Amino acid sequence: MRLNKFIANAGISSRRKADELTINGNIKVNGVVMRELGYDVKPDDRVEVNGRLISGVIKPIYLALNKPTGVITSVADEQGRPTVMDYIKDIPERVFPIGRLDFNTSGLLIITNDGELFQKLAHPSHKIIKTYRTKVSGILSPERIAKLKAGVDIGGYIATPVSVRLIKQQDWYAVAEMQIYEGKNRQVRKMFAAVGNRVLELERTAIGDIYLGRLKEGHYRKLTRQEIDSLINI
Repeated sequence: MRLNKFIANAGISSRRKADELTINGNIKVNGVVMRELGYDVKPDDRVEVNGRLISGVIKPIYLALNKPTGVITSVADEQGRPTVMDYIKDIPERVFPIGRLDFNTSGLLIITNDGELFQKLAHPSHKIIKTYRTKVSGILSPERIAKLKAGVDIGGYIATPVSVRLIKQQDWYAVAEMQIYEGKNRQVRKMFAAVGNRVLELERTAIGDIYLGRLKEGHYRKLTRQEIDSLINI
């Protein structure tokens, strides 16, 4: 296994950062500083990062977080804004979010240290249905719902939902559920705007067969074996 992957698998850093650590002389293999980026770690090699002996085998972690609004979906933020990592500080391993929820959107976010799953779910060929509950301004009429179902232009791209369901209609707002499998930036907001409804609140309630349920905002839970398998077997 290449040295940078070995270090990443141990949960120490990303592969890119592992290369930086190697170049800077922070890595030792069998007691000797290793600066060779392409080095292949042998089964009996002793690898140290900043004097700490590490193992290339890491226990996979799969979490469901209820992301609050006003939080960045990132491992860090240059502007010092709160990130989703602030809500899982008691997890010592290096983990990262799969996909994104924008700053003003709350709800279900999957967090893991499984790089292979991350790459798999990020690939557009896997059409994973994501469910959103939204509060929109004005009247969400049957005509507007029909337009959404037929597909709307959100800026050079025709976005088509899996389903749209009106939950409640009041004088000045409506509550609806929308399911999509595409992942364009601010897609749900743009789709409702295209038919004349402004999104006031937006919450992701499910990703595939994984549901937010009664998980409190700002809290997380471990995924069940069944939920993990539903992602891995997509």
